[in-house]
Amino acid sequence: MTVPVRHPLAVWAPKPERLRLRLGEQTLPMTRADDGWWTPEGVDDVPADARYGYLIDDERTPRPDPRSRRQPDGVHELSQRFDPAAFGWTDAAWTGRPLAGGVIYELHIGTFTPDGTLDSAIDRLDHLVDLGITHVEVLPVNAFNGRWNWGYDGVLWYAVQETYGGPEAYQRFVDACHARGLAVIQDVVYNHLGPSGNYLPEFGPYFSEGGANTWGTSMNLDGPESDEVRRYIIDNALMWLSDMHVDGLRLDAVHALVDSRAQHLLEQLAEETAVLSAHQGRPLTLIAESDMNDPTLITSREAHGYGLDAQWSDDYHHALHVALTGETTGYYSDFEGLSVLARVLTHGFVHDGTYSSFRERHHGRPIDRLTMPTNRLVTFAQDHDQIGNRAEGDRLSQSLSPQRLAVGAVLNVMTPFTPMLFMGEEWGATTPWQFFTSHPEHDLGEATAKGRIDEFAKMGWDPDVVPDPQDPATFQRSKLDWSEPESGHHAGLLDLHKRLILLRRRLSDLTDPRFTTTEAAADDEAGVIVLQRGGVTVAANLGAEEAGVAVDGALVLKTAEAVAVEDGTLTLPPDSAAILVA
Repeated sequence: MTVPVRHPLAVWAPKPERLRLRLGEQTLPMTRADDGWWTPEGVDDVPADARYGYLIDDERTPRPDPRSRRQPDGVHELSQRFDPAAFGWTDAAWTGRPLAGGVIYELHIGTFTPDGTLDSAIDRLDHLVDLGITHVEVLPVNAFNGRWNWGYDGVLWYAVQETYGGPEAYQRFVDACHARGLAVIQDVVYNHLGPSGNYLPEFGPYFSEGGANTWGTSMNLDGPESDEVRRYIIDNALMWLSDMHVDGLRLDAVHALVDSRAQHLLEQLAEETAVLSAHQGRPLTLIAESDMNDPTLITSREAHGYGLDAQWSDDYHHALHVALTGETTGYYSDFEGLSVLARVLTHGFVHDGTYSSFRERHHGRPIDRLTMPTNRLVTFAQDHDQIGNRAEGDRLSQSLSPQRLAVGAVLNVMTPFTPMLFMGEEWGATTPWQFFTSHPEHDLGEATAKGRIDEFAKMGWDPDVVPDPQDPATFQRSKLDWSEPESGHHAGLLDLHKRLILLRRRLSDLTDPRFTTTEAAADDEAGVIVLQRGGVTVAANLGAEEAGVAVDGALVLKTAEAVAVEDGTLTLPPDSAAILVA
């Protein structure tokens, strides 16, 4: 496909009858081509940092460029040109990192550090290197209205949020990650836009008529004039991977991408990403968040799948969460018992065509365990959604003992899949991760807060304990406390995570991607689970009584002093785990 060379201020806008360019103090006419693209008249030399916007029909307030690369004054104001090629990259020797064998760390720029900026995040990257992390996954940074937000209310997908430092700060962050051997995965949202600053409908048919998902109107991926909408999405993905040197993308809630075309958008994206990867000579990774439990997403295109590199397995989270906490309400109801965790350890999904009581229907499809690599599933004990969408945004550390957190760490990092940690989890951070917004519009902010409180009130929660997302204190409470990992049980848990990740790197059985080399068995009554990965045995006791497990191997890690091996029997006190190597 030949990409047309367009004027730097050209814009696709098939909907308006008239379009004018506001360039600095000038207002200039624009000419429309048959394909719906408008080009300004008499503008040959555009300053590199020019401020500009578009006047639609008789509108007197200019709208920002849908492909704006910078919004210095916010999402409602003029766009500013940004030249990504002007940055002085130092990562010419960077050859990337494959996801296989990796460990992901999910972080939110605004709450990862006290300052909440990309530059301040650079100062904490050595902590991740020391931990053993290989991939840093950054929650969405695209431009949204307000000062702080989770990032899923973005409205200008090509611009980096100014309160984080803007696009050049983002390039500095990626360059700094590469200098330390860290790959960067950027979380992107292509299924909806936020409620404030979304001017796309004024330009063209970006959204499906009558189509909606949980978060808003669905994107027009298969209707009339959808070719340019798909191009808008794919070009954005390629922008992160090329201009920003990002190593991969986490694709938010792909089950909300409704596409009836013969080639699904995700397959097209995987195809074009593979082309770019071959050209750049480094692996580029696409990870889907999906509620469908459908291995088609991560099946190769040669085998008639979409060809994505990985997808999240929420089933693993649910099974591990229930095992650690005993919670069985809502969607946790199908995950009671350690035998369920044993099943997901060996099958990837719990619901792979089985009945889901929460959905009141059968759900999912089995994974072909003879051909599918286990590392194509990303698993975790905690993540931004599973913590932040709890009424109080409480982490496991706020309800579990240090001993039980240690068992959870073992079961999380020793997964046959690709493990992921959520920022602060490695030391058992006690700071909550709550849902926060900063909508400047009073009515929108009030509606957001009321909707959040009402949602949990219907589930029986006291409205007084549900944080107001608009309260700045909710955002401040969610910032990590970097004094915690320096002492007490926090330091011990951090050290345990380091040792676990180091074992993954040293023992090839722990990164073996074959389902066929993994076995798991559980005793629901005793609360004991044993995972066998080749010559490595992982055993955990979540029961109330001491347990004995027949084993063959030498003890290489234990979470409690009382753990011992004698005459082929492993003794595990309550809330303890051990790893042995044959």
